[in-house]
Amino acid sequence: MINFEIKGLNPEILKAVKDLGFETPMPVQEKVIPVMLESDEDIIALAQTGTGKTAAFGLPLINQVNIHLSEPQVLILCPTRELCIQITDDLNDFSKYMPEVHVLPVYGGASIEKQISALKRGVHFIVATPGRMLDLINRKVVNLKSVKNLVLDEADEMLNMGFIESLNDILKVVPKERRTLLFSATMPDRVASIAEKYMRSPLEIVIGTRNSGSENVRHVCYTVSSKDRYNALKRIVDYNPNIYGIVFCRTKRETGEVAEKLIKDGYNAEALHGDLSQVQRDYVMQKFRIGNIKLLVATDVAARGLDVSDLTHIINYNLPDDIETYNHRSGRTGRAGKTGISIAISGLKDKSKLKQIEKNINRQFEHKDVPKGKDICEKQLFSLIERMEHVDIYNEEINSYLPVIFKKLEWLDKEDIIRRFVSLEFNRFLSYYKDAEDLQAARPEKAENKKRGKKERFSERFSDDKKAERTPERGYTRLHLNAGKKDGVYPNVVIELINQMEYGNQIKVGKIDITKKDTYFEIKSNHANMLLNDLKNVFYRGRKIIVKAV
Repeated sequence: MINFEIKGLNPEILKAVKDLGFETPMPVQEKVIPVMLESDEDIIALAQTGTGKTAAFGLPLINQVNIHLSEPQVLILCPTRELCIQITDDLNDFSKYMPEVHVLPVYGGASIEKQISALKRGVHFIVATPGRMLDLINRKVVNLKSVKNLVLDEADEMLNMGFIESLNDILKVVPKERRTLLFSATMPDRVASIAEKYMRSPLEIVIGTRNSGSENVRHVCYTVSSKDRYNALKRIVDYNPNIYGIVFCRTKRETGEVAEKLIKDGYNAEALHGDLSQVQRDYVMQKFRIGNIKLLVATDVAARGLDVSDLTHIINYNLPDDIETYNHRSGRTGRAGKTGISIAISGLKDKSKLKQIEKNINRQFEHKDVPKGKDICEKQLFSLIERMEHVDIYNEEINSYLPVIFKKLEWLDKEDIIRRFVSLEFNRFLSYYKDAEDLQAARPEKAENKKRGKKERFSERFSDDKKAERTPERGYTRLHLNAGKKDGVYPNVVIELINQMEYGNQIKVGKIDITKKDTYFEIKSNHANMLLNDLKNVFYRGRKIIVKAV
């Protein structure tokens, strides 16, 4: 492993790097920096977010800038205001001992007049979002004729956000005799087309495997019925007492609803979505960055550009429609050599999407059962004890109170004190999970078979006769459906038939037994008559479904 000092960076930059605690380059820095210092060839660097890309291009560009020419020499385009600010801050840190280097962030939501004034005073680096950059170009207040280096950071994200036309218009203005550096987590066709159109025989540098997920991220899947999705989320959070992560939802409405439920249930959570004003957004994000919020519930659009260190978990409340989006979500944890966990709460009909994601990230999901109440209580209890063992004790501050406390507790022995201490802190979990039911639904068959090495069925192994004769659980009614495996009926079909009823998500489903020609399933008895009535005119694959009580 080589260090920064023999890479040809000037002493001022090396001093700043040392102040930041950098000792040895990260893989993307180790591969990109020497090439940039030794040649002017175009570079495509494929690496996950949080792998040190800003230093990879920022350090050599600062090293090469002509400080005597007060015109923009480097243009860095990135997708969001937050990333724009982050890159600017990093460049300022790298050039802290080179005060003559000027970096200007350019983004919407800030005063364009102030940005124009700064341009007139002279800058060396412009870090911009495409929309505001194009606005400045159209106003003819920015001169890009001296730009020698163009950086497209998180290119895939910029294209996902619909900046393709703006990028094309900007790239037409930037001098053709330039070096173009494209940094991206993935290389979809749209990014490849930009590279083909605007880059000259670029050198491709891949950190890890092309389009794959981070090596430091575990991918875990919990399969549940749609009606149990929120309760599964709570159990996952409770099973990880020190969680610090982002819960990704598909829509603004869902984001708000999930965050509201979590807050109501006592979790340290907030929502981040497009309906927030910039002031509200900045306030929520600042609270999350400093750890005052442990769970951020967000849409993909709202979370773009959010860069937070030390995230332990990413939770996909729903799998994204765009498979590549999963890669971006999971890449927000497991950064800078640390490990992280990306969790998918999948539905019964997500089997094919899970396979697509596995192919895209070149990883397989670990399919796990939703944590049971007993396991959660045990995990929380051990976490409580561990926190107690490592708590800071301020002897001087508490010594004066101890005689009264000892006197108050002298009638209790050590074991009684421990029991009461644990109960005081822990009764909430014990009460909530005392009679909690199992939320586990059927796992995707192929993943389960591969793990166990043999074929298993969703139900227990009964003969068809025994399945038909099974006695329903107490409080449940057993129903018969006139179709089976030969008709393509599996547990997810039964669940979907029920869920499409107006009140379907309120119905609790028990055991499901499927034979070659018939299906038997159990539901709570108080819903049986309503369901039988609503399923009178339902068709599946062109065949009328007949449901009767057994």
